[in-house]
Amino acid sequence: MIYLIHNYTLRNNTMAEEKTFKEELKVSGEQLVETVKKLIREANVRRLNIKNERGDTIMEIPVTVASVGAILLPVLAALGALAALVTDCRIEIEKIKK
Repeated sequence: MIYLIHNYTLRNNTMAEEKTFKEELKVSGEQLVETVKKLIREANVRRLNIKNERGDTIMEIPVTVASVGAILLPVLAALGALAALVTDCRIEIEKIKK
């Protein structure tokens, strides 16, 4: 499932259109931490939303913040705890269209 959306950001005091799109992955709880680590390493990922089986968002990760090493560790620890509680989940991935 892919959604196309448009975001506008302010760059150099002018409005610049930043196009993003969303993808969704279905993963098991065991695969959650490794999949998120892999996605954080991708250059064009902007935000990750972790959703439960019903589609409720249970965790949001702004990747621009999470890519900083010191901030990433607590996020991964929380993901590990979350992975122990869920059997299946979906990861909504917001990427910047280049």
